Amino acid sequence: MGLRNVRYRYLVAVAFVFGTFMDILDTTIINVAIPQLRAHFGVGRTTIEWVVTGYLCSLAVWIPAAGWIGDRYGTKKTFLFALGMFTGASALCGASWSAGSLIAFRVLQGVGGGMLTPVGTAMLFRAFPPRERAQASSILAIPTVLAPALGPVLGGLIVTHTSWRWIFYVNVPIGIAGFIFAALYLQEHTEPRAGGFDVWGFVLSGAGLALVLYALASAPDKGWLSGVVLATGIGGVVAFVALVVVELRNPFPMLYLRLFGNRLFRTTNIASLMSSGSLLGLIFLLPLFLQELRGLSALQSGLTTFPQALGVMVMARVVGRIYPRIGPRRLLVFGLTMTTLVTSCFVFIDLGTSLWYIRLLMFGRGLAMAFAFIPLQAATFASVPPEDTGRASSLFSTQRQIGAALGVATLATVLTSRTDSLVSKALPNGDLAVLNARVTAFHQALFAAAVLAALGIVASLFVHDSDAAASMRSDAVVVESH
Repeated sequence: MGLRNVRYRYLVAVAFVFGTFMDILDTTIINVAIPQLRAHFGVGRTTIEWVVTGYLCSLAVWIPAAGWIGDRYGTKKTFLFALGMFTGASALCGASWSAGSLIAFRVLQGVGGGMLTPVGTAMLFRAFPPRERAQASSILAIPTVLAPALGPVLGGLIVTHTSWRWIFYVNVPIGIAGFIFAALYLQEHTEPRAGGFDVWGFVLSGAGLALVLYALASAPDKGWLSGVVLATGIGGVVAFVALVVVELRNPFPMLYLRLFGNRLFRTTNIASLMSSGSLLGLIFLLPLFLQELRGLSALQSGLTTFPQALGVMVMARVVGRIYPRIGPRRLLVFGLTMTTLVTSCFVFIDLGTSLWYIRLLMFGRGLAMAFAFIPLQAATFASVPPEDTGRASSLFSTQRQIGAALGVATLATVLTSRTDSLVSKALPNGDLAVLNARVTAFHQALFAAAVLAALGIVASLFVHDSDAAASMRSDAVVVESH
């Protein structure tokens, strides 16, 4: 049987995994190379942080626009442009001759990265009929969870055994293969009612998201009350308020905010915001504990946190199969409850805890989070009309980006503030007391990750299975009293 005879939906899934995996991988793989980049270019911490911040801000500008661009010019053309831009910029990043050139090329990389995930998600959910959305969600979980977990492992291997440049060069062969595959097998899709280019929507959404993400990224180091954080944070909020006013008056808005009037879309996005914050917040925090206090290398730390991704992958197919009969609400509540309980167990790890016990906790956390991620992704688009799928995926990707930044910023702030307070009190009692104080500060910050997951439980209680009927078996839908 030729490849063209394979059902089209699985061809879309392959193209989606190619593009989205690289996009998400680049958000974590670069972190382990920051010290080497500082030494190589001879620049300060503030300058080199823009290698990360510039990429995030570029993502922020293009994620909201991706849905409209795909609808207007075609999802295949947009996906190929994004993949080509990301791959080409990756090659340029690897060839960078200065910190400034690397930052500029990372911004270019963010142009492609910002469009890859929303357009890829829209293609995936259009290719899978509503009753097979749970299967599509189990595919979506592969790059969404595996990439951020694999980033520190792959980054540690590259930095340890080769040059930092290969952190970027590794994208090139994958990107070329993905581009050729997508060019050969993807079908074009446009939406006749996409409308004209919404200039104010583009400016306000890009500025608002970029400013808010910058404030969240800067707050742990600079302080929430610093002038830069307050100015960018307030500026971002003002831009978002203006965006709401402008977009609700526009018959063809870039960000279709009216979708939040849909009860299911609204509640699942809130639950996803909290769960994304918990997932990425802990992935950010635990390596700091393992490397700073336990003395592990970046590679050893990555191998210790990696089992979480394995847990999600093991359970994703199972949850995808039972979702049509059980529905999203009970799966979400169960998954986020178990995630909260397992995450709470990290409060009891210390400097002598076996790494295999930590790996077991991470694997268990992955198993639990699969019960949340698959229903969230399947149910979110269940009641969204096909013609609005592109813009819904932009909103969903925007929310997830904010959730990740919020989780990291919250946990980093708790860690910084509690470390300062506890260490200052422990200083008169010697080095051992200071070390114990730092461990306690990590415990309190890790507990904040459990609190974020618990907030997701609250949002999940407002999800109604009847709203997600299109993504479930007709004989399994629960009739609810309202």
